[in-house]
Amino acid sequence: MIDLDKFSNEPEFQTALREMFSSLDESVLNNPRYASILDKIVEPDRVITFDVEWVDDKGQKQVNKGYRVQFNNVNGVYKGGLRFHPTVTLSILKFLAFEQIFKNYLTTLPMGGGKGGSDFDPKGKSDAEVIRFCDAFMKQLYPYIGVDQDVPAGDIGVGGREIRALYTSYIKYSGKSDCSLTGKPLDLGGSLCRTEATGYGVTYFALEALKTYKNTDLRGKQVIVSGSGNVALYCLKKVTEIGGKVIAMNDSSNAIYVPNGIDFETLRALKEDRRGRIKEYKDLVKDEVTVMPSKDIWGIKCDVAFPCATQFELDENDAKKLFANGCIGVFEGANMPCTLEAANFFIKNKVIYSPGKASNAGGVAVSGLEIEQNKKGEKWSFEKVDERLKGIMSTIFKNCYNTAKDLKDEYNLVKGANNYAFIGIAEKMLKR
Repeated sequence: MIDLDKFSNEPEFQTALREMFSSLDESVLNNPRYASILDKIVEPDRVITFDVEWVDDKGQKQVNKGYRVQFNNVNGVYKGGLRFHPTVTLSILKFLAFEQIFKNYLTTLPMGGGKGGSDFDPKGKSDAEVIRFCDAFMKQLYPYIGVDQDVPAGDIGVGGREIRALYTSYIKYSGKSDCSLTGKPLDLGGSLCRTEATGYGVTYFALEALKTYKNTDLRGKQVIVSGSGNVALYCLKKVTEIGGKVIAMNDSSNAIYVPNGIDFETLRALKEDRRGRIKEYKDLVKDEVTVMPSKDIWGIKCDVAFPCATQFELDENDAKKLFANGCIGVFEGANMPCTLEAANFFIKNKVIYSPGKASNAGGVAVSGLEIEQNKKGEKWSFEKVDERLKGIMSTIFKNCYNTAKDLKDEYNLVKGANNYAFIGIAEKMLKR
């Protein structure tokens, strides 16, 4: 068995490894066929680190750290987002890239696992500063990426503005205009439904799970969605379209509780157009709105919860509050937003719980479809991409559920996802 203590200086990465290996069935862990794989699969193929020197609006030179973790490409080109946030460390990126290996395998599309980013914070920066930073970042990264090698995308802090700047710089430095990034604006070859994909995808996964376990759906349900970024916003939109009511959301500062339901367009305009704080929602609507500390969101009574903000935002105490208030399903829209203790509590108490590598795979799935469209020189309709997304999320759920059921642990979708994906990746590594 792997000595996970050697990763103690990388706590986020160590947690991802514990989540994976603690859920693998004994028949997998003790299979001599996989003995050589266990140590190899936890080491990235390549880690690229670099300084990013850029100039702010005052003409002063600034320096940030840049990273790209190319973890495993046995299933296809390295694929995973770029994150710009002051909390970015190599440990966090290794955790995300490791998760990405198995998430991408679950989509059934030919993509390996990677992740990258910088401790640069786009918040409070002018458009010109962000563009100059992106140019400096891509000047260092471009030799290591490409359509047949590594295809990054966006993540926290990297939206349409940043992807446009990064892709423009990639073309400038590489002399190529291939599909070296996904999540691109439509005029640069992006795909319809990419913006909505992760939020829609986690909702589609929830529908499959609720139908299978409880013979119900989201209509008439009281729903909590943590976060207010891209994933959370489009989860809000799809849940509302289906007939559910999203009564609470948050950002890093505050949460809002709106008994009549949160309006998608009002919140989208506040967060995307004005880049405002969620507490300002209260000033924009006539509905009753209660503003509270961000963490208090998990104490609100609900039927279903979608943690869509960031890693480890929901701990065991939060899980107990949700369970006590009658929550029947928790579906991760972010990357590992539930701590291991919270996840185990949900599984033990038969709350439907999905790990992010399964239920938030919609974004990377549509990124894979963007690559397919670019290679074929095609432009698919929103409806066609959305239909493909629904099918992919349905397949992911069924593979996870059927594996969990075969392992005699029907409510353990973590075990289902991890065993299904690990075996698939391990077999490909052995064949290589």
